[in-house]
Amino acid sequence: MSTFHSKNATLFNKDVEKTTWHDQTFWSVRAKRDIMAKQLPEWETLRDHASAIKKHTITHLADYLEMFSKNLETRGVIVHWAKDAEEFNKTVLDILESHKVKKMVKSKSMLTEECGMNDYLMSRGIDVVETDLGERIIQLLHQGPSHIVMPAIHLKREEVGRMFEEKGISKEIGNYDPTYLTRCARYHLREEFMGAEAGMTGCNFGVASTGDCVVCTNEGNADMTTSMPKLHIVSMGIEKLVPDYDSLAVFQRLLCRCGTGQPTTTYTSHFRQARPDAEMHVILVDNGRSNMLADDDHWRSMKCIRCGACMNTCPVYRRSGGYSYTYFIPGPIGVNLGMLKDPQKYSDNVSACSLCLSCDNVCPTHVDPGSQIYLWRQRLDSYGKADPMKKTMSMGMKMLFNSPTLYTTALKFAPLANYVPEALTHLQRLNPWGIGHAKPEFAKKSFHELWNEGKVK
Repeated sequence: MSTFHSKNATLFNKDVEKTTWHDQTFWSVRAKRDIMAKQLPEWETLRDHASAIKKHTITHLADYLEMFSKNLETRGVIVHWAKDAEEFNKTVLDILESHKVKKMVKSKSMLTEECGMNDYLMSRGIDVVETDLGERIIQLLHQGPSHIVMPAIHLKREEVGRMFEEKGISKEIGNYDPTYLTRCARYHLREEFMGAEAGMTGCNFGVASTGDCVVCTNEGNADMTTSMPKLHIVSMGIEKLVPDYDSLAVFQRLLCRCGTGQPTTTYTSHFRQARPDAEMHVILVDNGRSNMLADDDHWRSMKCIRCGACMNTCPVYRRSGGYSYTYFIPGPIGVNLGMLKDPQKYSDNVSACSLCLSCDNVCPTHVDPGSQIYLWRQRLDSYGKADPMKKTMSMGMKMLFNSPTLYTTALKFAPLANYVPEALTHLQRLNPWGIGHAKPEFAKKSFHELWNEGKVK
């Protein structure tokens, strides 16, 4: 049975050149990650330590949230709590309207993507401008991010250049040099910074013991977002907390090495209070995270630090693209987060996994997304989402392996399948797995027969 993902992946794979480029691009990032990891003898210890810190923090979340909010409030920061996306969006709108804001600049935040904040605000007359270069590109193209760290990596510079020409951002027609396009974007965004009345940042880590909101960027746009407007709003999922600076240091060493293959991000900015004559708000968002913690099999998804390493290594993501997934976060972690959000709606993504478990091997906090996907597959039948054909095949295999006589007979006649034309065995409707795969050739004699004949030693 074809899923939404498989159908979307088929469209993506029609452009063979772009698919190959997409695959190679992300594999090169994965290779850089491996180089960074090998330079640290304590790498696996760091991963174990990070996993333990995250487990401790999210199992004591109420205590750390109270500590974090109190530390912020003692320095004049206004802390808000949002139980879901609707309450988060409404809170942001109320803050902006109370300050008569008509334009807000923002740095990259997957939480705002999750909550649909941009569309919510813009439909109510507030202009929201993404300032991360990749996010700004896809915003102008009216697309969503195809990767959580590199949101516009699926686009080639020629595509970006042509769009910049159409929007009047670049003036030299046909000049698609990356340095030139980046300079054009810089001038374009500077005007947006100058005219904005509010700025919003996401939050990579919240340090409970000090109240720091830590933002990691390579472009410095978060600093521009907070240094020019007088109003700063932080959007933060409650799982982003770490206990203290010592804990933060562990994640700081892992995040960028895993995500982009760099020793660290160019900018690591700490915000703990508003600058003079300005105002700072922090919105702490649940939006289903408490329910995730209650799932005995899948609470580990709360340990994710959104580095994107699982996507970079995933053979399915690399050759199907981010838009093949129906949840807004693609790749292995997106499959799990989508299922935690709504298994009825996002269950088709569960098939987008080869169970190679490469994602388990690279995850810096031992979320083990591939192993979790395997567990989700065991639940599909309880959701009424199991593929009827696969269920029938499983029942047949159970019958076959429980009957030695039937198994032996099937082995004896299996070579007859070699004479069946592949055109009959690889029908899209009956065997979608066969598309792109050669029909296996059955041996004339089984291993058991060869063993009994003494031909295997």
